[in-house]
Amino acid sequence: MYDLLIKNGKVVDGSGLPAYRADVAVQDGRIVRIGHIKDGARRVVDAAGKVVAPGFIDPHTHFDAQLLWDGFAKPALEHGVTTIVPGNCSLSLAPLREEHRMKLVGMFNQIEEMPLKAFKEGVVWDWESFAGYIARIRKGLAINVAPLVGHSVLRLWVMRQAAMERPATQGEVAEMQSLLRECLDAGAIGLSTSYVDMDERLQPVPSRYADAAEIDALASVLGEYGRMLQIVPEFYDADLTIARLDQLAELSLRHNIPTTFSPLFVNADNLEAVNRVMRRVDEQFARGARVWPQVQTRPIDISFCFAVPSLLFIRLPSWYRIMRFGTPDEVIAAFREPDSRARLIAEGAAYTGLWPALTLRHVKTEANRTLVGKTLGEIAQLRGVTPIEAMIDLSIEEDLDAHFLSAAMGHNIDAEVGRLLAHPRVHIGASDGGAHILSFSTYGDTGYLLGHFVRDLKMMSLEAAVKKVTSDTASIWGIPDRGLLQPNYVADIVVFDPVLIDRGVEDYVGDVPGDGSRYVRDSRGVDQVFVGGALAWSAGGGYQDAHGEVLPGEILAGIAA
Repeated sequence: MYDLLIKNGKVVDGSGLPAYRADVAVQDGRIVRIGHIKDGARRVVDAAGKVVAPGFIDPHTHFDAQLLWDGFAKPALEHGVTTIVPGNCSLSLAPLREEHRMKLVGMFNQIEEMPLKAFKEGVVWDWESFAGYIARIRKGLAINVAPLVGHSVLRLWVMRQAAMERPATQGEVAEMQSLLRECLDAGAIGLSTSYVDMDERLQPVPSRYADAAEIDALASVLGEYGRMLQIVPEFYDADLTIARLDQLAELSLRHNIPTTFSPLFVNADNLEAVNRVMRRVDEQFARGARVWPQVQTRPIDISFCFAVPSLLFIRLPSWYRIMRFGTPDEVIAAFREPDSRARLIAEGAAYTGLWPALTLRHVKTEANRTLVGKTLGEIAQLRGVTPIEAMIDLSIEEDLDAHFLSAAMGHNIDAEVGRLLAHPRVHIGASDGGAHILSFSTYGDTGYLLGHFVRDLKMMSLEAAVKKVTSDTASIWGIPDRGLLQPNYVADIVVFDPVLIDRGVEDYVGDVPGDGSRYVRDSRGVDQVFVGGALAWSAGGGYQDAHGEVLPGEILAGIAA
């Protein structure tokens, strides 16, 4: 008798080959048979009318802290994601000396917009080494984790204060190489670095002080293991992005490693820039390099309130400064005081096209509840003020708990996005799950891919789309025994309704320590998600403690990719 039998489903096995009708049998956490199966099982799932696919793999997340209090990495599982890659953008929670904990928390707060209270109330700091962090998150883990180690924390560990001041000496680079080997031996799937991010003082993060020799030396260690190098390039500038792409290509060729850069954003203003970047990607692949761009499937929805800093305001210095360094009372005072208010409005005039299009998405007072869902342009007209004044006034009235939404991508560029997603050298990532919990709308990428681009627009076949987020990603990252529905592969499986699957509706939920609330997208059309053959989430039962105290998630260190 099998442990699990999924019957009557449309199997999309992750290979890209045509779907077929079959049953899938699971024993001891692995797929043992696919076909017409008459034998019984302890758990039988009737998947008639549904798709049975490998669990999805998300290569760009920031669940590093959340995994300490939530081994399910909500809401990843309910979107069919069974493997996540945290530790991106040069930031990981290890290796980390006690003296640098608050420094790292500040960077997570600045770069990923993660509340300080979440760290204060949700994190018990009882590790320093990467191995210690892995041992810590392994407890109660219901999702697979393939963690990157952050370059910025390697520099902090070896160089301390000097990490934020200068390039490393040869001796310090050698120490970083040894430390990186320890992390890779402990389970890191690769190294992440950043060329754009800023710390809590609005100064460059430590990785940005590294010179080319330091990057090359660390890449040589990755070459010993065949592991991934992830970078955040200067994505706002096509020329700089291409220069970083070329640098990655040389590292890939010299050390025989896979590399990836994220994000490659697509919007109506940068289509030619994206085309230039992709032409260079093709040229570098033709040379034998592996330089994989990561692209989001979903519109880049940015939500913000003035209680926490938002990267939407990074190019408005007065606004960002008061959000970043001011207390809530100081922010409200700046909005009320006539001269300060006038300066903010004058500076905001540079983005006159932005403010009217912002949507009010959340308030806490009954008086403004009827305005939720309206644009600031509509609210301004009702109140007889300008849109930017309406935003300021609502923020004052709601004690900074008025939340606004900016949707940066529109349906007018769907064709361009779909073409890019179908490109054989694009892999789908940059969900940023676990970060921007009051800002960027997190998750819904897979649902948007399968619902919008596959079902509605028919810009990609179901088989090709599933391959993108399963076996392609597993192959690129060197994740073994996952990404395909085949005998002997680990039974990470998602069952979904191809008619209903979509990105879901965004909601404001309370599951963050200290802060209490965040924006997430619910799941639409996903029925069941199995990790290692164990039911981890279902539409009817929610998150499942399938094995009692022993949950099915694993740390996936990867193999030479």
